[in-house]
Amino acid sequence: METTHRVVTGDAREIPLPDDSVELVVTSPPYPMIEMWDDIFGELDPAIADTLSAGDGDRAFELMHDVLDKVWAEVARVLAPGGIACLNVGDATRSLDDGFRSYPNGAEVTARVTDHGLRALPDILWRKPTNSGAKFMGSGMVPPNAYPTLEHEQILVFRNGERRRLEPGSTRRYESAYFWEERNEWFSDLWELRGEAQDLQEGLRDRSGAFPLVVPYRLISMFSVYGDTVLDPFLGTGTTTLAAMVTARDSVGIDRDPDLLSALDDRVETAPARSREIGRERLDDHREWVHRQRDDGDEPGYTAEFYDFPVNTKQERQIRFYAADTVEGTDDGYRVTHVPVE
Repeated sequence: METTHRVVTGDAREIPLPDDSVELVVTSPPYPMIEMWDDIFGELDPAIADTLSAGDGDRAFELMHDVLDKVWAEVARVLAPGGIACLNVGDATRSLDDGFRSYPNGAEVTARVTDHGLRALPDILWRKPTNSGAKFMGSGMVPPNAYPTLEHEQILVFRNGERRRLEPGSTRRYESAYFWEERNEWFSDLWELRGEAQDLQEGLRDRSGAFPLVVPYRLISMFSVYGDTVLDPFLGTGTTTLAAMVTARDSVGIDRDPDLLSALDDRVETAPARSREIGRERLDDHREWVHRQRDDGDEPGYTAEFYDFPVNTKQERQIRFYAADTVEGTDDGYRVTHVPVE
């Protein structure tokens, strides 16, 4: 199996792809009203910088979402019928001249995206536990002026129209299956996952809000099949591209910052080792699950075709993992060959 991964330096408000050309979007945009992204929004619309200087948080919030709205229009255009968009978004808290308040980015993005015709599906709360003992801010140990600390982000999930239909008996669909016990964990609406340290130069780290690899890895595994194309219009340091390599899907990534994209060269070199590690870990975890089932007197009822263990449902029988074997640079990105994980 071979996959291709296109990397584009450009503006997500003008995605260089034809209509209906990607099956899945996985991205984490800049969050409006988070200070680390003020400069980016100000460059895209100078009125935002003026509004922030004037201390008008409500107007700045609206203008920042106007910028993102152009991206959501493009996402709706390029997403194939039945395709899924997963948008990782965090709410913001901030104090400006109009006082301290919360800015509900998740709710605003949902309203904007559905205005472009995509259907909102149940979302996922990604809880990021903190080691800090300060679980609230405001007035210390006395009421009433404290407020909770934000420890979660939202993964908003949308679909373009009705459910996607693949060819009956599609081999690529059934090879892309996940295990029954993984389904039960992944399709919960609450994930508890710690962030991932980014091995980046200091200046790049300050401009990157990358999520850990496990987030796009799960989403790609949940909502796409082998042969699909995954788009990230805010690629940053390339975590979605790396996840697409590890999961053996094609990908397209776009970002305005060429310095962030340059960091991807070092990261993609890890794709072969990481894909083998993750694939073998999933296989080993399933074998342990089978042992626990047997200890409880519950023998799974079907046999996997490519592995030495049973599975719980008929849909899992053809499950097969592929690992990146070689990564080769191309004129516009990377080409990856994949081999089965044994």
